[in-house]
Amino acid sequence: MKKTFYLGTLLLSCLLAPSAATAQMTQDSTAQRLTLQECVEYALKNQTQVQQAQLDEEIGESQIRAQLSGWLPQVSANYALTHNIKRQQSVFGDQVITIGQKYNSNINFQANQTLYSNDLLLASRAARFTRLALDQITKATKINTVVEVSKAFYNILLSQEQLRILEENIQRQEKQYRDARAQYEQGLVDKTDYQRASITLNSIRADRKRTQEAIKASTAVLQELMGLPMGQPLTLAYDYQQMQQNIYLDTTQQVAFANRVEYQQIQTQRQIQGLNTRYYRWGFLPTASAFVNYNPTFFSSSFSDLYRQSYPTSAVGLQVGIPIFQGGRRLQNVRISELQAQSLDLELTNLQRRINTEYQRALANYKSDYQDWLILQENVKLAEEVYNVLKLQYNEGIKTYLDLIVAETDLRTAQLNYYNALYNVLASKLDVQRALGTIAVNE
Repeated sequence: MKKTFYLGTLLLSCLLAPSAATAQMTQDSTAQRLTLQECVEYALKNQTQVQQAQLDEEIGESQIRAQLSGWLPQVSANYALTHNIKRQQSVFGDQVITIGQKYNSNINFQANQTLYSNDLLLASRAARFTRLALDQITKATKINTVVEVSKAFYNILLSQEQLRILEENIQRQEKQYRDARAQYEQGLVDKTDYQRASITLNSIRADRKRTQEAIKASTAVLQELMGLPMGQPLTLAYDYQQMQQNIYLDTTQQVAFANRVEYQQIQTQRQIQGLNTRYYRWGFLPTASAFVNYNPTFFSSSFSDLYRQSYPTSAVGLQVGIPIFQGGRRLQNVRISELQAQSLDLELTNLQRRINTEYQRALANYKSDYQDWLILQENVKLAEEVYNVLKLQYNEGIKTYLDLIVAETDLRTAQLNYYNALYNVLASKLDVQRALGTIAVNE
């Protein structure tokens, strides 16, 4: 068909147009055409939600290191200076003796090394799972970003194709209006033909204006999802034939729950909860640490001589703290942790049901949208044939102008519905892939 050939030529030229090569785009590079893959890659590096998730990972890593630092020696120093305005007095026999010096000072250097701590042991065992949980949050954010950016990309393309169809209709309708007006002026037809042409032309122009504004809004949505700076231009490139190839999906796939990041997140929480249960269960174990200190002391009756002579003391020892009785708190904490683990098991089972329902719904939508797309594809061909035949018959005076308007309206509706169906099936495919957990993101 002529229109199909025109569409293929137009989209092939878009494919061969230059595109941005890097994700870190400059003000000039975004003026070039960007493919879907480039938009997704840019979003995965610049979208605020993705960057926030990555920052949370860095914060979490620092928190883990801060907790594990308790295994390293803890060295501290304390300094004290005292001016005894009124010194202590004691009675020895019949005499009152003043004790101490007017000025006292001491510096205490102490190093502690934890030998065993239930808190630090939990932190050590949970570090790997905490990192995994943070990574899974980032992965979930990226998956949502890929889906949202892809849908926004397709939505813009849909509106652009709708605009192209309306532009073609306006050009065709303007010619028909001129022809009908000329025939009326020559007395061949009455004025209702060109009046109807005028009404149709105005309606199409209104649709064009609405579509142009919709493209602006859709572009703003995509720019926001990509994290593109405000005011920076965005032009898209796409291959229509490739888009059609991307429609197809293997509908025989079975749901593998382990592929879903939400399932993986609950499993990670379950592992962390198991560590918490063991932590409370072993809460009766003592805390042990070794220490060494060095404490030089200074005292004098005058401040100027205070630091002339030091009287140091030093010690090394072992400290052990044993929780003897806590009023049953440890047992209740164990019970709470076990119940929380059971709650996670129930949540995991419920998530499996939700994932299966989500997949069945997405698959049903995809199959319906795919069937609609096939039917509407055929409708476009039929509507083009009908319009071309009626156009020839109208020119020969066999058909009325009303018949031509109806045929043209049917053609325009079929074309617009076709691209709506194309967008729906592409969006449905993304929903199926997300339900299956097969959307790949950069780790």
